Amino acid sequence: MTLETTQNTPAANAPAAGTLDAATLPVLDLSRLGASDAEAEAFRLDLREATHEYGFFYLTGHGVPHELIERVMTTARRFFDLPEADKLAIENLKSPHFRGYTRVGGELTQGKVDWREQIDIGVEREPVERTADTPDYMRLDGPNQWPDALPELQQVVAEWYDELSRVALTLLRAWAVSLGASEDVFDAAFAERPSTLIKIVRYPGKSDPEPKQGVGAHKDSGVLTLLLVEPGKGGLQVEKDGEWIDAPPLEDAFVVNIGELLEVATDGYLKATVHRVISPRIGDDRISIPFFYAPALDATVPVLELPEALAAETRGVTADPGNPIFTTYGENSLKSRLRAHPDVAALHHADLVEKIAAAAAQNHQA
Repeated sequence: MTLETTQNTPAANAPAAGTLDAATLPVLDLSRLGASDAEAEAFRLDLREATHEYGFFYLTGHGVPHELIERVMTTARRFFDLPEADKLAIENLKSPHFRGYTRVGGELTQGKVDWREQIDIGVEREPVERTADTPDYMRLDGPNQWPDALPELQQVVAEWYDELSRVALTLLRAWAVSLGASEDVFDAAFAERPSTLIKIVRYPGKSDPEPKQGVGAHKDSGVLTLLLVEPGKGGLQVEKDGEWIDAPPLEDAFVVNIGELLEVATDGYLKATVHRVISPRIGDDRISIPFFYAPALDATVPVLELPEALAAETRGVTADPGNPIFTTYGENSLKSRLRAHPDVAALHHADLVEKIAAAAAQNHQA
């Protein structure tokens, strides 16, 4: 499948439940976990196979109320309809924690401009008091910025966070069992100070009809992502075997993918998958809301001892000098934030930018 795909592919063209066609993503029904023991076991097997083969799938039967899904999407649209001055009042340049509003063109992927605007919302905390021994990644902890012109945003995001955290933990525990580990093997990493991030994103129309980058090809740095996409709006593409699979939205379903930390935890049996978004056509736009489920910044996700049959299919952690995968989540996250928002990095973290440049120069000389 080439880049020149039809935009805004209707959900009717998405795969039916149980589909494992290589040209589509699998569809999994989370409610099967609450059925019989046999059905729950079958779901875990399907979950493991889908994420081993694709790293992506659609999730239905998750129990998130339709009313909340509609309300979060409506509130997102209302945010982007605000006057520019109201959005810029919470611009991320004002936040050393990379929180708040990013204007169109204000984020990069692999050094290229992403054509989208967004608001980044993390877990609400006070900044960490830094000492000489404080890891650099602890700078990411801190407060959010909320728009005075849309006070209801904070409430709906709080409800969204609670519901999707429940779904994400359920999935994580199902993965653990499917991989031969105890269900709670990952719990400790999330028990205190999780670093989950919510983005509310709008992609303005830019393709004309030559496809343009909405967000460039990348992997997610955390554990797993739950993505809600505005109904009827295509553009998300997932790489498989060197080809791009279109992933149009299914009504009330999430697109789920694993992040780099699950790749580390399984020695590559589960692989973080490259994906991208193509901009809508000029005159249209698209809203999406990714929920990046992540442990504490200083957490190290345990490496699982897989059953022999699964261990034989491990592929090792991706070795890419340009994008090293760290075992501590905070290092992974800070790497991504500094690259994606060089303006925020230069303004608030000039010492880190200098440190990274010096290390790169030393490696080049070596």
